[in-house]
Amino acid sequence: MQANYSKLLLISLFFLSALSAGSKSKMHPLHVSTTEINFNQAEKTLEISCKIFTDDFENSLAKQYKTKVDLINPAMEKAMDALIKQYLNGKLQFNVNGKNIIANYIGFEVEKEATNVYLEIINVANPQKINVNNSILYDLFNDQMNILHAQKAGTTKSVRVNYPEQLMSVTFN
Repeated sequence: MQANYSKLLLISLFFLSALSAGSKSKMHPLHVSTTEINFNQAEKTLEISCKIFTDDFENSLAKQYKTKVDLINPAMEKAMDALIKQYLNGKLQFNVNGKNIIANYIGFEVEKEATNVYLEIINVANPQKINVNNSILYDLFNDQMNILHAQKAGTTKSVRVNYPEQLMSVTFN
């Protein structure tokens, strides 16, 4: 298990370094998204963030909804919020302790080459098993890789799936 975690950590670090080193005009060779879930015990919430390459995300949104997409334009923020919320409801489903739960969309921000999307799941007393069905960007790339990092009480569990796999599962004791 430690070897798998190390590989996932290296892939995540590569993803982050590619984000900081590239420019929007450069093609990035890696098709990856990262979803992080942190259990906030005091608030009894799962705080979720997804990091997706902005250019790929814009292309996927434009393809799916057949509309102009510009995640950087402040004048389009409200329209982009609606598209992103709808997109993620279809591409990212959560099951916590055997119960299907819809995450609440909080918002998004563009940071360099990536878009961060924020969600939360409220009223979670003790997440022991978290399943995530993740098909982010599967409509664009048949080499898409999606990574999940889930953290609870200082313990981090990581899972990676490659297209066409979707189910990511972590269990905490």
